[in-house]
Amino acid sequence: MASAEIDFYELLEVERTADDATIKSSYRKLAMKWHPDKNPGCADSEARFKAISQAYDCLKDPQKRAAYDRYGHEAFQNGGGGAGAGQGFGGDFGDIFESIFGSAFGGGGRQQARRGADLRYDMEISLDEAFHGKSAQIEIEVSQVCEPCDGQGAEPGTGTRRCTLCGGHGKVRSQQGFFMVERTCPTCHGRGEVIEKPCRSCGGEGRVDKPQTLEVNVPPGVDSGTRIRVAGKGEAGPFGAPPGDLYIFLHVKRHKVFEREGTNLITRVPITFTTAALGGEIEIPGLDGERHQIAIPAGIQSGKQLRKRGVGMPVLQGRGRGDLVVEISVETPTKLSARQKELLRELQATETGDECPGSKGFFDRIKEAWNDLTD
Repeated sequence: MASAEIDFYELLEVERTADDATIKSSYRKLAMKWHPDKNPGCADSEARFKAISQAYDCLKDPQKRAAYDRYGHEAFQNGGGGAGAGQGFGGDFGDIFESIFGSAFGGGGRQQARRGADLRYDMEISLDEAFHGKSAQIEIEVSQVCEPCDGQGAEPGTGTRRCTLCGGHGKVRSQQGFFMVERTCPTCHGRGEVIEKPCRSCGGEGRVDKPQTLEVNVPPGVDSGTRIRVAGKGEAGPFGAPPGDLYIFLHVKRHKVFEREGTNLITRVPITFTTAALGGEIEIPGLDGERHQIAIPAGIQSGKQLRKRGVGMPVLQGRGRGDLVVEISVETPTKLSARQKELLRELQATETGDECPGSKGFFDRIKEAWNDLTD
């Protein structure tokens, strides 16, 4: 079977619009079905296994898949001349620059094993948890080192042999015009050696997907967008390469009472117009469990902010805390008893206009504007 003549999506039995998870799942099912160990002595099964492995190697890589979707198999060939049969280009597009300038700047040789991919995990916490910090357990599905083959991809008791296509160099060369171009070997993928017998547990990848439970410490003072890095807990690297990292992105839920601006906690408090006129005191329960007394000065207006310093959110990985900010909203009564209305009428009768200088000033300006129009 010549895999280069068969569409990669057709080989993996998926649609061209399939996502990464669908492609991976189909590959694993087909790899188990056509694995040489399950079909001993069947040359067709071995060829099919190699073909679907080549197809998956292309489609699992976003850059390679984009090139394949646009150009087909020609994306990994040498343009029709220069290279020997079978010396297709399966490496990254950046390899051409490495081949031109690599030898002058110390390039060449076997490709270093790629580090595993980093992972992202989104965690939602409450504002109280952001204030105090917390310890939480999370469970993620992540590629981990295959235990039977210890991440090497070879069936236990077997080994590897030198790649015959690249001669163990991890690179293949081809002539393109005046340039000698080097690319990652498509057979060994830059390792310089190939696995004689792929591991049954991982299909030769050296890693398997398994659930992993982790303990995560969230420090006090975090905010939405805070990123926690857990080193070495990302995807396992291929063939024993180092793992990537896990990044936990925090999202703080909306609180019933407080809004947050940096390290400050802001709350909007409605007060009666009598409290606004005469002054008084209100009590705000803080996230720290304390009850904070806020003095209301007489004559306060809506929108005025009162601040109590040092009782807001903790400073992340630092000392001290932000402020508690109370924004006042003067509420006009809508339900009054007959006696209350009577008292307000008595108050209204004693008003001279000087009690509310803002209102008096505004109507004085209206009066002056009207006089200017009638003069």
